[in-house]
Amino acid sequence: MNPVAFLRIVMTYLLGLLALAVVCAAPALAQRFETSAPQALLMDADTGTILLAKETDTKIPPASLAKLMTMEVVFNRLKEGSLSLTDKFFVSENAWRKGGANSGGSTMFAKLNSEIPLEDLIKGVIIQSANDGCIIIAEGLAGTEETFASLMNERARRIGLKSSHFTNSTGLPDEAQYVSVADLARLAQHMIREYPEYYRYYSLPEFEWNGIKQRNRNPLLSMSINADGMKTGYTEKSGYAIVGSAVRDGQRLITVLSGMSTAKERAEEARKILDWGFRAFERLNLFDAEAVVGEVPVYGGQPGSVAVTGGDSIEIYLPVGNRDRLRARIAYNYPVMPPVGKGDRIATLKVWIGEDLSQETPLYAMQDAEKGGIVQQATDALTELLTSWIPQ
Repeated sequence: MNPVAFLRIVMTYLLGLLALAVVCAAPALAQRFETSAPQALLMDADTGTILLAKETDTKIPPASLAKLMTMEVVFNRLKEGSLSLTDKFFVSENAWRKGGANSGGSTMFAKLNSEIPLEDLIKGVIIQSANDGCIIIAEGLAGTEETFASLMNERARRIGLKSSHFTNSTGLPDEAQYVSVADLARLAQHMIREYPEYYRYYSLPEFEWNGIKQRNRNPLLSMSINADGMKTGYTEKSGYAIVGSAVRDGQRLITVLSGMSTAKERAEEARKILDWGFRAFERLNLFDAEAVVGEVPVYGGQPGSVAVTGGDSIEIYLPVGNRDRLRARIAYNYPVMPPVGKGDRIATLKVWIGEDLSQETPLYAMQDAEKGGIVQQATDALTELLTSWIPQ
């Protein structure tokens, strides 16, 4: 490679980095929703766009929202075929005493030493927030709640929860147990996508067991806003919390709130946020399915860069009238080393609305890249040396 060509490569790289710095210095988002919730998040379930974020990574007690993770473990077992809705679970004395009527907590009034079909336990946990139902399931699947909690944590890691740790199946207070609203939204999105045949239980209005009928505790279901899930929670330390989801005109939103002072405030704030989300945003197509999003350099590779795509179409919701505040960049862990195979995930498209990181979409290589010759490797090494002083 002659010196002039090499210089052009270096200058192109430097200009690209400078352009990236300009992209990241985006103006502030003009349109915001002021919520009284200490922690809050609103997400478009389809695209993953974050429409509202407030203290989303703060670790908080999960309260009964931990039961979402309990159900994820159950739904996953049902999906893989190791469990059946007709399987029966034994009601131990521990489950009866710790989660039954005498415990003073939410219960489905399971009878001591009886056997209950899994589908009824699922309804009890989802509709009645039954602590006894959770413990019965935990003991039936893992022997003890402690062992079941390890299954919850394993599944949490697999689906990408970053700020959550579970110690029991019910969400009863434990200093070592915590979640974040970001993780709860991610968990809700995962469950809606992966288990549609079981997610329907969250919209059931009531459930009767042992002669006692109880209404679904989710206040959003009766508000005529097309809500169909998911769960409420409360502890004295964390206040009133909710994970809610609703669908309007084909769009599904997920909201998570925590730290509210009263159940009434929780319900009203969740409704207001969902209404705002449906009305204040427009859907924008960024890239069609299989479209080239950009190129990622491959260090010492042949070719020296590969095109990347999101696979499916990439869309985002942004505040009406704010298209000029939309900014995006391709992010990857430098250096990307060969070999790279077609279809490998090697980058992420990050999209900002103003200064707020709103969406992250995985990007995949559209072609193979093998290890290049000695000239290509030497050229890339020199390029790295000359540009390593630039802050990343």
